[in-house]
Amino acid sequence: MDNILDCVIVGSGPAGFTAAIYAARADMKPEMFTGMQPGGQLTTTTEVENFPGYPNGITGPEMMMDLQKQAERFETKVHYEQITKVEFSKEVGGIHKLSTGSREILAKTVIISTGATAKYLGLEAEKIYSGGGVSACATCDGFFYKGKDVVVVGAGDTATEEATYLAKICNKVTLLVRKDHFRASKAMVHRTLNTPNIEVLFNHELIDIEGENNLVERAVVINNQTQETKKIDVHGIFIAIGHKPNTEVFAGQIDLDENGYILTEKGSSRTNLPGVFAAGDVQDHIYRQAITAAGSGCMAAMDAEKYLASLEA
Repeated sequence: MDNILDCVIVGSGPAGFTAAIYAARADMKPEMFTGMQPGGQLTTTTEVENFPGYPNGITGPEMMMDLQKQAERFETKVHYEQITKVEFSKEVGGIHKLSTGSREILAKTVIISTGATAKYLGLEAEKIYSGGGVSACATCDGFFYKGKDVVVVGAGDTATEEATYLAKICNKVTLLVRKDHFRASKAMVHRTLNTPNIEVLFNHELIDIEGENNLVERAVVINNQTQETKKIDVHGIFIAIGHKPNTEVFAGQIDLDENGYILTEKGSSRTNLPGVFAAGDVQDHIYRQAITAAGSGCMAAMDAEKYLASLEA
């Protein structure tokens, strides 16, 4: 029984590290497996200005380093390894098995915080200008384009929500819709079309991005009906074609929704399996913010602590 851990955290980021802080302070001796991207999505973000406690803002990587240091201060063990296979128990008090490919880990509780990955178009320019004008989160980065012109790519609720949000702070929003119709709800379509500073270009696609010093200056778009191309002067380009939860390794082991997000009980981090909890973007397709991920990480650790206590009762 000595090699069975009280708590394993799969994935890092705000949810994982917050869960680690709370679990460690509860003497659960958590061990974290960071995955292929230690620190999660925020490590690809330049400035973070909306996380409480940083009045002057902070870079994403710096913030993740702070969170990791705090977790390690309470003796969380951080392993820079990826969990490649899981075998969850369905029994209360059962032992969960996880594998990195080279070793097996046994745990009484597992907190999943593997996050979600924003979908991109696959343009090389998206990588070049990431952090310099290309973003997948308007509520995260929209403030930096206050009073400027921006482009939003997408046709669903995410795109229309981001376009209407940006329209409140930006000079003009050009919404590129690949087909001749929206996929968004009627309410969001109506709101988008009735926002004066949003221009919708149907049958248009983003094919390239131009700029200097890694800062966006122009969006190159094509009319896929006429094949006519044109350049739009903008400072920001928001890709809003959805996110993909990082749940492949858990498929078939735990209940997921139709889009692959882990299902949790309302008002908790509990999944359908005893002793398995989920926190952050891996179970949240609505808010997707660092602060909400951190909050759910706290919930997961507290839920795991209560679960362990119930086994000893």
